[in-house]
Amino acid sequence: MSESVAEDAQSHRGRFRATMAQLETAQKKRGRGAPAYSIYVNRPLGRRVAAAAFLLGLAPNTVSLISAFFTFSAIILLAVLPPTVWLGALVTALLVIGYAFDSADGQVARLRGGGSPAGEWLDHVLDCIKCSTLHLAVLLSAFLHFNLSPQGWLLVPLGFSMVSAVSFFASILNDQLKARHPGPENFTELKASTPLRSLVGLPTDYGVLCLIFLLLGWPQYFFVIYTLIFAANLGYLILALPKWFADMKALA
Repeated sequence: MSESVAEDAQSHRGRFRATMAQLETAQKKRGRGAPAYSIYVNRPLGRRVAAAAFLLGLAPNTVSLISAFFTFSAIILLAVLPPTVWLGALVTALLVIGYAFDSADGQVARLRGGGSPAGEWLDHVLDCIKCSTLHLAVLLSAFLHFNLSPQGWLLVPLGFSMVSAVSFFASILNDQLKARHPGPENFTELKASTPLRSLVGLPTDYGVLCLIFLLLGWPQYFFVIYTLIFAANLGYLILALPKWFADMKALA
């Protein structure tokens, strides 16, 4: 009996390694501006989640919904509970796991031969909800528990929600328009991100935003870092919008 269990375990490990190798060759190219956490931490995590999900027979949409469960659980807890050290650790863990599953759904789709319009729609809609509601949860927590003075600081999470929504919509629209109007500009967008460029982009990385909730037990310190990350994202968006508009003009 023990030999049979050992053989089954060995077989599962072999299938897992083979699936991981298949994912390596089918990995979607990363954009030039892809930040470091997403490249070096979340993508490898997502690859392991995708391999396990594929071997368990999970559909891509199921993986997307699992991602949403972890992410929105974190957002709800953040909105309704007072900030503590343990809550910060729990929110961070849930967001990090949700982000890994978010990376995995597309990889599972590629393993199964390609995604579907419905799957892409579901993935983008869930991401859009996440981008806005996470910052609204910070706004609610800050209003109830942070004792900010003056209260004008509450405009920071409100502004972050707007910046996140605009950035997400613009990036999706960029991809859709470039797919409809292929040209030489698309080739430059698919070049690999350099290590320096990926490090410079860290403040705009959703994974870094997930990690700062570890400071939630110290609200003042958390809010300072959160505000700095908001400023970096706002600055990036202000610089990126004219560049993206110029790219769209070039497509014509």
